[in-house]
Amino acid sequence: MKTAEIKITVSLDDKNLPESILWYSSDSENTQELPCKSMILALWDQQYQNSLRLDLWTKDMPVDEMKRFFYENFASMADTYVRATNDEEGARSIRKFADEFALSTGLKGEKK
Repeated sequence: MKTAEIKITVSLDDKNLPESILWYSSDSENTQELPCKSMILALWDQQYQNSLRLDLWTKDMPVDEMKRFFYENFASMADTYVRATNDEEGARSIRKFADEFALSTGLKGEKK
């Protein structure tokens, strides 16, 4: 069986706020840690039947990039959801929410 490792290194300031986030995947062609400004990690806890989440962003993550980050996560969740469940209607609902979010945050202009 093949295994892969994902490594996340977070540097914190004296108030425990993230100053930098670096990540690395052993399955990637890249051989060094890469910087990112924000991350969302969600894991399913089978025993307790709930999600475990780790949401981090650096102090220099601009609000406009955070809005875009959330929009792209919502949109990609629809694709993941339909691949995992074959529930096209549920995926459409997620996409609709993502579009409404994009409109309400100014990421997309008014629908025509």
